[in-house]
Amino acid sequence: MELPEFAPGMVARVELTVTDADTAQALGSGDVPVLATPRVLALAEAATVAATARQMPGGVTTVGTRAEIDHRAAATVGRTVIATATLAKVDGRNLTFDVTVREGERTIADVRVERTLLDRQRFIEKAQGQ
Repeated sequence: MELPEFAPGMVARVELTVTDADTAQALGSGDVPVLATPRVLALAEAATVAATARQMPGGVTTVGTRAEIDHRAAATVGRTVIATATLAKVDGRNLTFDVTVREGERTIADVRVERTLLDRQRFIEKAQGQ
């Protein structure tokens, strides 16, 4: 497997307008109608995937292996949040991203996501027990 070369500093952004389906009530992570922590994490991971997508060769992917989240503020239904992922560190096949999730100037969450580069097909086969 030929590994792509990634350099720290790569950046990508994804945005989400919060809907009822994104709330803690809907996802079962709480009983309040605000952006759920699991959805914040999913948004942060989407930003990390977007950061590497253009340089990812066929047959290679990344999988999340670790995440740390500091969910600082609530975002209500109808608000738009933006996750900005920056590749902070490359260590062989391991990539570490710092992600900030904001609503305007307000920080909603800070997330550190670690992903590992791997052969996509081999990973799927192993997961299926083949």
